[in-house]
Amino acid sequence: MRRWSAALAVAAVVLAAGCSSGGGDGDGAASGEPVKLRFLSLAWQKESIAANKQLVDEWNKANPKIQVEYVQGSWDNVNDQLVTSFEAGDAPDVIHEDSPALSGFSSRGFLLDLSSALPAELKSDIPQAAWDTVTFGDGKGGQGVYGVPFLQESQVLFANKKLLDASGVRIPTSDNPWTWDEFAAAAKKMTKGGAYGVAWPMKSPVNKVLTLGLNFGGTFFTTEGGKTTVKVGPEEREVLRRIHDQLHKDKSADPSALGMGTAEPLPGFFAGKYALMPAGVYLRQQMAEQADGFEWVILPPLKGVTAQQGATSQTLSVAADSKHPQESVKFISFFLNGPNQVKLAKGDWLLPTSTAAAADPAMTTKENFWDVATASAKNLVVAPYLKVDGYDEWKSKVATPALQEYFADKISLDEVAKRLVEEGDKVLERYGR
Repeated sequence: MRRWSAALAVAAVVLAAGCSSGGGDGDGAASGEPVKLRFLSLAWQKESIAANKQLVDEWNKANPKIQVEYVQGSWDNVNDQLVTSFEAGDAPDVIHEDSPALSGFSSRGFLLDLSSALPAELKSDIPQAAWDTVTFGDGKGGQGVYGVPFLQESQVLFANKKLLDASGVRIPTSDNPWTWDEFAAAAKKMTKGGAYGVAWPMKSPVNKVLTLGLNFGGTFFTTEGGKTTVKVGPEEREVLRRIHDQLHKDKSADPSALGMGTAEPLPGFFAGKYALMPAGVYLRQQMAEQADGFEWVILPPLKGVTAQQGATSQTLSVAADSKHPQESVKFISFFLNGPNQVKLAKGDWLLPTSTAAAADPAMTTKENFWDVATASAKNLVVAPYLKVDGYDEWKSKVATPALQEYFADKISLDEVAKRLVEEGDKVLERYGR
């Protein structure tokens, strides 16, 4: 969920700087002084930072014996800074991260296993599919829960309302979404008058392809006997072929969008160059801020064999070396209760994991299509790549260039499948030793 990195305007804060109060003050309760916790937040949008700080202030006013210091961090360099802080024994007590980072941190003993520490009310409010995104091995053969998942995203379709209405195609609903076949037919029908039916920004194609691959049961990885290998069979080929067909068979997708990042097609979208654009729900914020009279809608996620999509989560964790783990868990339980997840989700334009939050009127309003966005969360399951050791290297060295060549029609489907598997297995083998 690193979509915000390029947009960050918040300067990175060295985690240890100005934060010497946490962990080194002994038992605050025993000394009569308040327990002091450091909370590393990676909120970066104005509304999100405001929501985070507001909740910290509310906690501090209500809990004079447990005081939380807000520490502003940056998604751009947080992992390196955290490793340095962990190894120095000076990590923040409460840590905002995303679930892909938790795997490595948990295996190195940097994070507290929260399995038995969380209150039942918080556990039951968050679906198991979200808990699966924060459950990892502890490096000793066991499994633990190393964070509380609280924000996720889904892939939806953004549509030019004028072109959509003029096309006469069926308007999909959350209860009756488009199939991929309907999507392809709609895109072909809206490709006319100099406009393309769809823009597929594929500068970073891998997570998107693997997320959507679950629509057809494609996992791209299989694990047997503790060994993970790459899998590109009929299920995985479906999403690859269908995107490629729109680009080079149907001619309904603009090939010039392939090299773009997620938000880069927006000027063309607003100008009527594309009728449809697949993207994450968070892009609604830029739509709302930049549309300037342009009428847009979002359509629910596509359905193949299923409507499932892979997801990761933003998380809050507790450092294993925290001198105040119980107090940290209490703070997290407050910070991520249902009403507060509503505030955090609104600030980030993402989906709350809390079922109570998802039912809140603020999350089901038609304004800015929160109703469609929130409904899409029901189909989120753990991303197939989340627990694959070596995934980042496979993604950057093998999958990204191979998929970019395939979508540019430079190699065949058989060739891209062969490269993903053969070159990918060589990468993953090194991590499985």
